[in-house]
Amino acid sequence: MTDRKEVNFMWYKNSGNDNDVVLSSRVRLARNLSEYPFAEKLTKEQAEEIINKVKSIYSENDGWTATDMESLDEAHRGALVDKHLISAEFSKKKGPAYFIENDERGVYIMVLEEDHLRIQSVVAGLDLTKAADAVYAADDMLDKGADVAFSEKLGYITHCPTNLGTGMRASVMLHLPAYTMSGYMRSLSYELARMGFTIRGMDGEGSDSVAYIYQIANEATLGMSEEETISKLDGIVKQIVAKERELRKSLFEDRREMFTEKARRDIGVIMYAGHLTYGEMLAMCSEIRLCAAMGYLSVPVNLLDEMLVESMPDMLSTSGADVKSPHGRDVARAAHAREIIGQVKLA
Repeated sequence: MTDRKEVNFMWYKNSGNDNDVVLSSRVRLARNLSEYPFAEKLTKEQAEEIINKVKSIYSENDGWTATDMESLDEAHRGALVDKHLISAEFSKKKGPAYFIENDERGVYIMVLEEDHLRIQSVVAGLDLTKAADAVYAADDMLDKGADVAFSEKLGYITHCPTNLGTGMRASVMLHLPAYTMSGYMRSLSYELARMGFTIRGMDGEGSDSVAYIYQIANEATLGMSEEETISKLDGIVKQIVAKERELRKSLFEDRREMFTEKARRDIGVIMYAGHLTYGEMLAMCSEIRLCAAMGYLSVPVNLLDEMLVESMPDMLSTSGADVKSPHGRDVARAAHAREIIGQVKLA
């Protein structure tokens, strides 16, 4: 593989802990300013006051960048969703709204989504502590510069009652082909619900799993501290990772040659295809990722995660004027995947 010396802050361009199974970890805090109504009840003047106040707290002098969401077209908004930096709901937001980011700190803030602020951090692999520390630091900045709505009884006051308490959502994205093929996902979902956690598809709440990729997140925010949530989710994910590895060995070791041959064929398709649909790319990424994670192929797993994210429709639509049509995106997807896989030298 060619030596990539540039510094990449995006989670999907990096290799993290347990990345044979875990793609990313995310921690998000919901916060509201006490002197204003919730976002949906704000006047335009109040909304602009909040935006200006938040922009002054997260100054450009400290490495923060503020973007008016109304200045972004649909594709650029969608690309932020593809990278898991904003929610799909925020991408469709009408009226005043800002996206504030600091790539080096790995912190991304939605201003005037459902709550006044949604502060989140996304990091590669299993590292909830790193993501939590990043959002805590941003939250401390907010506390020093504004009066945050808080109740001694209910915790942080949030628009949705399910976020009361810590206002925290912590989640981990995992690749679980062996769990799925073994038929254990239903029982896993039940056990997680019993412990106050939920399992969803790659795109979060309401989405179905694709390419064996799932998100596990906490549901309970009231009655459990931030530290307890992080610790409990970290422990759960470590158990799932260990079980997934065990199941992979029992399911795939005896069929190693078959799976490796299929992954090599996928690589051959990528190297010579003139166009690829997103569904085709998802399926091939999943198969190649499994073989790479098990050591059957010498392909860096984070390279496949990069290919997966950057193959998404809106990510491609922002890359040039000739990729606005579905066919144009399919052609661009094939070319981009070819460029990434072309860096790998297979024995």
